[in-house]
Amino acid sequence: MFVFLFLVYRKRMFFVRDMSVKKLEHIGIAVKDLAASEVLFTKLLGRGPYKRESVESEHVITSFFQVGDIKIELLAASDPQSTIANFIEKRGEGLHHLAFEVDDIKSSLSEKSLEGFNLIHSEPKDGADNKQIAFLHPNSTGGVLTEFCQDKGNISLG
Repeated sequence: MFVFLFLVYRKRMFFVRDMSVKKLEHIGIAVKDLAASEVLFTKLLGRGPYKRESVESEHVITSFFQVGDIKIELLAASDPQSTIANFIEKRGEGLHHLAFEVDDIKSSLSEKSLEGFNLIHSEPKDGADNKQIAFLHPNSTGGVLTEFCQDKGNISLG
């Protein structure tokens, strides 16, 4: 019995190690005024944003700053009924989510679901910065909204 449990434990260790989180990809920050926040973060970081993008499906306008290997994503509502507008109304401006780059977003979501994490999105969807994205609910991630993202160019079709 001990040998069997050890083998299950070892397989689980390798399975977890194979989990496809590669790195912290970006930190999402909810802001009321994107232009003013871009000025603030440009002054803070010593460089301007490299990209501004509208994500119509999420009713959000994003602005990205590169800081070493990590990005800062400013998120402003483009619709007063959007998730970001609601977030700011309830909690104010500030940290919105942490995003982790993964090798395979679908299997990462499946794995986390099997491990008991609550998914906001069971399937990835188009996001900003040429990514497929999906969120895990903060009620299962220690109160932190967690995003998995994968470059669209790295998505396997099979």
